[in-house]
Amino acid sequence: MRTLFTFYILLTLIISCTSKKQSGKTEFKEPTASGISGKELSIAHCSRCHGFVKPELLTKSVWKDVLPAMGHRMGVYSGGFRPDSLFDAGVSGEIVRNAGIFPETPVLAKEDWVKIVKHYLDNAPDTIPDPVRKSKIRMGLKHFKYKESSFNHRPAFTSMVKILPDKRGIAFSDSKNRRNVLTFLTPDLKENYSIPLAATPIHFYENANELLLTTIGKGVFPTDAPDGAMQRFVKNGSEPAYKPADIPISNLRRPVSMAFRDLNKDGFEDAVACEFGNETGQLVWYQNNGKGGYEKQVLRDKPGAITAIIKDANQDGLPDVYVLMAQADEGVFLYENQGSGKFLEKRLLSFLPLNGSQYIELADFNKDGFDDIIYVCGDNADKTPVLKEYHGVYIFLNDGKSNFKQSYFYHLNGAYKAMVRDYDLDGDLDIAAISFFPDYQRYPEESFIYLENKGKMKFEDYSFREATKGRWVVMDAGDMDADGDIDLVLGSFVYFLPQGDTTGLGKKWLSDGPSVIVLENTVR
Repeated sequence: MRTLFTFYILLTLIISCTSKKQSGKTEFKEPTASGISGKELSIAHCSRCHGFVKPELLTKSVWKDVLPAMGHRMGVYSGGFRPDSLFDAGVSGEIVRNAGIFPETPVLAKEDWVKIVKHYLDNAPDTIPDPVRKSKIRMGLKHFKYKESSFNHRPAFTSMVKILPDKRGIAFSDSKNRRNVLTFLTPDLKENYSIPLAATPIHFYENANELLLTTIGKGVFPTDAPDGAMQRFVKNGSEPAYKPADIPISNLRRPVSMAFRDLNKDGFEDAVACEFGNETGQLVWYQNNGKGGYEKQVLRDKPGAITAIIKDANQDGLPDVYVLMAQADEGVFLYENQGSGKFLEKRLLSFLPLNGSQYIELADFNKDGFDDIIYVCGDNADKTPVLKEYHGVYIFLNDGKSNFKQSYFYHLNGAYKAMVRDYDLDGDLDIAAISFFPDYQRYPEESFIYLENKGKMKFEDYSFREATKGRWVVMDAGDMDADGDIDLVLGSFVYFLPQGDTTGLGKKWLSDGPSVIVLENTVR
């Protein structure tokens, strides 16, 4: 049957290419109906771009919003012709148009599309109960003290936070009203100085002699325009401590994170860019030529790269690249370094597009000498903004051969990031997590969760009273005061107010919400 599906898809693609243009419209011969069932058609077509989503996972009303967007990717349009409204203005729209994301003519017969829609609407439930917590979240953080900065941008549009070593305070960025600024706070959370920028910073990386600041573009919102860049700053010797030098990497397609290491063992630090994009995008490593420039090498020519970690996975002395992909075909991939700048792709984990994958880290939870994967999913900003029982924090244990099996799950509505450290210094790994889409009506304390490791894959969850003072979108962990324990800094982004908010939190964030807060570790 799978062979039949493959043949059918190829046949319809060939047929749909037989068309002619008249009066600015494309006339075409409609593909021949397949004669197979709606379920079979759904599996055949909807699995081409991502894991198959069963009708039961969303309600009828949500599917009515989702299915037209899926139809667009198969050349099915309500007016019969592809509308220009599918494409952004300018270069972003041209890139998507040229990529063929939305076919000009249908790849399946109208009769078959009607069957697919009917299959989903007939089998989807009318309602899906919101997930209910099995136990109440404990309030109070035993080992952390809440601190709030006296300097804020209001409303806060924080796009990055970074704890600076050696008691130098915090750096954070804000994209308020497109006036992008990088602010440095003193250890007591007062403004030290700010640097105006032309684009929004999303990643901050210091080495011995310079600061490499990655900017996402003119704003944080979805686009395919190549407006992102990596800008180099050099030490100034006075305040501000850095001054702009040059832009060694430009034309990045909405980069959301970067990773740095010498990948080809030539003595120069290379860069891996997660160019998330939107409809298009790519995962790229940039080879440092040792002369201040970089040469581009594409690892994966698809959108959605969101986290990259560089580490030697197989102990062969060559750094490999772990990547989380978060757009359509979601999953964790390992790019095994073959030497000479070559990499071999291996899929480690696969997820449904409803997961809204957000973040990964590597950590050895069971102390067997192999890195396990902590995985976070909870993006709820797309066409399915409903609470989902599978959103949260996962741990996948490594069997030593890069095979990963789920061993822990903590349900956290709208989970966005989780950072693994031994926060209480008791010899095991704890987890600090934030949520950008918590259940504000029933469990607003989900905004921040601290999972204290009790051994044998058991964790106790805690939050704190001030957790709802901001809408946390970014987080960093580090020893801010150089006392030997790990502190946390959280950044708030309040452009998106909670849907149907009746809690009043949104108004408070707009008027007096902080840009950043610190949870100072008091173990030492």
